[in-house]
Amino acid sequence: MTGRMRERLGRVRERLGLAPLTIVALALLGAPRAIAHDLGPVAPVLNGLLVFVPLAVWVAYVLWRRVPSPLLTLSAVGGAYGVVLGVVHQALWHVAHDAAPELGGNLGDALSPALEAVVLRSAAFGSSLLTGLITGVAAGAVAWLLSRMVPGFRPR
Repeated sequence: MTGRMRERLGRVRERLGLAPLTIVALALLGAPRAIAHDLGPVAPVLNGLLVFVPLAVWVAYVLWRRVPSPLLTLSAVGGAYGVVLGVVHQALWHVAHDAAPELGGNLGDALSPALEAVVLRSAAFGSSLLTGLITGVAAGAVAWLLSRMVPGFRPR
C-alpha cells in the first residue's frame, strides 16, 4: 500500500471514527437478509430479526465506539450496505425472478431484450444503493439522537 493511500485511509478513519474495513464488515451484516429475501419467503420472526438486528448492531457499535459523527458514520455504512444489497440482488437475479422482468407501458417492446435487461438491472442496483443509504441515514439519526440524550454515548 502506498503512503498516499495510507494517508487517505487514515483521514477516512479519523473523520468517520471507524476503519473502512469495519464499515464494510458492518454493512455485510445485512447480507443474510438480502439473500433470504431473494431465495424466497422467510418466517416473519426470522425476517424481523434479519432486518432489525444488523441495524441495532450498527447503532450500538457506533455508540460504543463514540464516533465523532454517528450520522455521517452510519450513512457511510448504509452506502456500503447499499452496494452489498445491489451485488446480492444482481447475483441472485435469476433466482428471485421466475420470469425475466420486463418494461411495460410505453417502453414495453421498445428496447432490445439485452438493453431492457441493462435498464432493469441498473434501476434495481440504483434502488439498492438508495435503500442502503436511506437505511444508514435513519440508523445514523437514531444513533445521533441517542448520543445527544445519553452522556455516556457522546463523541470523545
